[in-house]
Amino acid sequence: MDQVRSRASALKVALALTCVVLLVEFAGGLASHSLALLSDAGHVLTDVFALGLAWFAASQANRPADARRSYGYHRISILAALVNSVTLIVIVLLIGYEAVRRLAHPEPIQGGIVVIAALIGIAINTFVVFGLRGESKSLNVRAALLHVVGDIGASGAVVVAGVVILLTGWLYIDPLLSVGIAVLIAFGAWGIVRETVNLLMEGTPREIDLAAVTEEITATELVTSMHDLHVWALSSDEMALSCHVVVGDCPLGDAEHVVRDLESRLCEKFAIGHTTIQVESCHPCGEIHHGAGEHNHPHESAVFVSAGAQEHPRAAGSGARRR
Repeated sequence: MDQVRSRASALKVALALTCVVLLVEFAGGLASHSLALLSDAGHVLTDVFALGLAWFAASQANRPADARRSYGYHRISILAALVNSVTLIVIVLLIGYEAVRRLAHPEPIQGGIVVIAALIGIAINTFVVFGLRGESKSLNVRAALLHVVGDIGASGAVVVAGVVILLTGWLYIDPLLSVGIAVLIAFGAWGIVRETVNLLMEGTPREIDLAAVTEEITATELVTSMHDLHVWALSSDEMALSCHVVVGDCPLGDAEHVVRDLESRLCEKFAIGHTTIQVESCHPCGEIHHGAGEHNHPHESAVFVSAGAQEHPRAAGSGARRR
């Protein structure tokens, strides 16, 4: 609990400081007429979204599930990420359009303002990186850190552009550098789009090796086979699993021990915190299909259903029952 609060607090400070960088670079870009600086402000906007999502996820981590949303509120971050990616695409198009226009008709640029504004951005972002370094165990925070580190590099390039303009007066470096920053933003946006679509499609998270998960389950004592395995993500750092495992003829208590052992190992080795494991004994599903609309079917034998250990209160439907 204290760790989650500390993470949320650190992210809140980082978000506030990044907003300061955004305002400084945006104001500096307008004052100096530098498209490169305005483009870097657009890149900082991606940091604001990334940090905002990470802070939101951390602040919502303890919000309990309710009757309407039994999985909790993790998917709000996915919807926010979708809005994030659409915004980034619009920014890229605007930067590209303005860069082409300025290549045809260069505009005078105040190189000194460009350098000062970019250096302020580098200083603040460096402070943000050191502030978040201790919270990097979280996938959300790690992604946000990558955004901020990337912005430090982009701001460094803007400083170079400002110095070149001051020393040589070559104005074309500004729109050319803007195109490079736009490509960087587009690359990040495409990654967000891919991850968001995969989450909404309930695809297997890219860090999960289904073959390794299958091997881990089938190697469990008393488990003779396994089928209907699904692994999906509730959010960018919250994963769920469901499957049917077939065990030999054994007491219900032994079947429950199998489930608890699996829950512990799946959480430890694959960071899967929400598991729903159905145990079948005498009459496993066999040839019955488990596609969409085909999953609900009766079992004649005793089955045990678990929806995760007690430390994961968002799990619903946990308990033992006979059919």
